[in-house]
Amino acid sequence: MTIGFILNGEDVVIRTEADTRLLDILREIFNLLGAKCGCLTGICGLCSVIFNGNVAPACLIPAFRIRGCEIITIEGFSQTDEYQDILRGFSQAGVENCGYCDAGKILAAEALLEKISRPSKTDITAAFNGIRCRCTEPDRLVEGVLLTADIRQRRLYGRSA
Repeated sequence: MTIGFILNGEDVVIRTEADTRLLDILREIFNLLGAKCGCLTGICGLCSVIFNGNVAPACLIPAFRIRGCEIITIEGFSQTDEYQDILRGFSQAGVENCGYCDAGKILAAEALLEKISRPSKTDITAAFNGIRCRCTEPDRLVEGVLLTADIRQRRLYGRSA
């Protein structure tokens, strides 16, 4: 089947089987390796992408569901100012970067901050529910997102909100 969608801000068209996993499409067709193959059941977060504004496991999304959708991978997101905000906030909070769950942590933070510019600890904890991170303490992730929110507010508005 032929499928058109938006990938990292660009219109793309591919030919693939309807049940091919988005994870495989990203890795094999587009050579985007930031989404990693982990559990293949959607619970580890290693294959996280932003799918129509929400963090989603690419291993559970079949090709037929991506028609007309917008997908952002860590590779695409890393070209933005928002990515730099998250890196700074995470660094200031001491969030560890192991190389495996980084994309999931970063994209979960971005999806949350796009919806709630000043999230609560409860909001942040819920946003990271689908990311199985073993390299960073949960309190550091919360602090990293809170710091990122402040950094973003200063960048956008010249002040803390």
